[in-house]
Amino acid sequence: MDFVVRGARVADGTGAPLRRADVGIKDGRIVLADDLDGARAIDADGLVLAPGFIDMHAHSELAVLADHDHLAKLGQGCTLEVLGQDGLSYAPVDEATAPRMLEAIAGWNGSPEVEYDWRSVGGYLDRVDRGTPTNVAYLVPHGTVRMLAMGWENRQPTKSEMDIMKAAVAQGMEEGAFGLSAGLSYPPGMYADTAELVELCRVVARYGGYFGPHQRSYGAGAIEGYAEMVAIGRESWCAVHLTHATMNYGVNRGRAGELLGLVDEALDEGLPVSLDTYPYLPGMTMLAALLPSWSVEGGYGALAERLRDSGTRARIVHELDEVGTDGANGVPMDWSQIEIAGVANPELRGLVGKRISEAAGAQGASEFYLDLLVRDGFATGCLMHVGNEENVRAIMGHGVHTGSTDGVLTGEKIHPRAWGSFARYLGHYTRELGLFTVEECVAHLSGRPAAVLGLSDRGLVRDGYAADLVLFDPETVDARSTFEEPRRQAAGVPYVFVNGALAIEEGRRTEARTGRSVRRTG
Repeated sequence: MDFVVRGARVADGTGAPLRRADVGIKDGRIVLADDLDGARAIDADGLVLAPGFIDMHAHSELAVLADHDHLAKLGQGCTLEVLGQDGLSYAPVDEATAPRMLEAIAGWNGSPEVEYDWRSVGGYLDRVDRGTPTNVAYLVPHGTVRMLAMGWENRQPTKSEMDIMKAAVAQGMEEGAFGLSAGLSYPPGMYADTAELVELCRVVARYGGYFGPHQRSYGAGAIEGYAEMVAIGRESWCAVHLTHATMNYGVNRGRAGELLGLVDEALDEGLPVSLDTYPYLPGMTMLAALLPSWSVEGGYGALAERLRDSGTRARIVHELDEVGTDGANGVPMDWSQIEIAGVANPELRGLVGKRISEAAGAQGASEFYLDLLVRDGFATGCLMHVGNEENVRAIMGHGVHTGSTDGVLTGEKIHPRAWGSFARYLGHYTRELGLFTVEECVAHLSGRPAAVLGLSDRGLVRDGYAADLVLFDPETVDARSTFEEPRRQAAGVPYVFVNGALAIEEGRRTEARTGRSVRRTG
């Protein structure tokens, strides 16, 4: 063996009871056998050995290429990230749409020093195969595909445009994507109607993939939005994975059971439905995402022109303050809930950490908000303090729940979920609150997401499986990241293996970059 892990209590990813065992690692694979001998032994007494955790919703497309350490994920035991989320990512694109994508999601990913030298899904995954800290899976992003076919236009596609989108989705699936993501409160994906999404999901279903939507609203109309996503799955007979499945704002307090009822009804019909959540109350997104969809038609350049017109500007302010925009989940803005988390313009750094209501001073909050967007080139990130703990706990307890971070890694004050979600599941919700046993929690973070992805050799501690493994101390594992100090490595995770190589050793990052693309097959 290259390594032998001795005396660990094994949580194998299925939810089965912990069992003590020695586990070998040879040529990047797990070996389960008697009398294991190896070049190096790791004494795992007191530790739990689990499959590496799978982040079902991540925003690390550029970070895995630019950040050697990537401690945000490796430090908490994550070995595989599912990228291409929320309908917006960096492939597939052409020469015209590539720079627009960089602008569109700068609030999520910043502008690291990465050569943007790919245009297809396969090209991005080939780039990953040069070596990354974690493994990478990818979803074809619907908004990017729509931009490729018809720009930022707020209308139904023509037949030829629909054909372009279907061909792009099919190509992405053939190149190894696991499904289709959608961002239905972000332009341009939010301009799509149900029929458009059904047509694209039929393509995904032919390849055995899944539909992973950021649905239209997580506030007013949340249940109706979830019902639409399930209906799309029914009509296309495509598996549905409800990503960051939250029920936020006061209008949804105590209503998690309604969402879970939709899920159970679909499961009873035989439709594969699953979901993921992060274990925190606030959300995080781009500040520009709160705008009404009509105002962003044509892109941020067109928006900047509209904001110069006083009548148009007044209409936007009215929708923000009195009506509730589709971008802001149909709920009138309470600017005391929106915190500035990151800026691109160095002159605005003094605003980071302030609520919009505070930063606005004597100026109207919505007017200040619009001015801030323009001054920061629409790249501002924000925290949204809108969650409900009762809903969070109910949803994470469901039988098809999986874990995620929804981690945005750029900005001065990022959400601590990026560095802490998996450790918080194990520390706060398992050890402290007792919502799960250790083995149950591990299944939420490994075996279940692997099953959603249809992986045949990852997500479980089984003989011959890829040696993506994490050793953690169930008595000390915890998220150390906070809203005040969000970039703090998780505690209690001394060893992490990626494809059989030590990426974390005694809590410290090694030089290994053994992550690779994980591609859908079959």
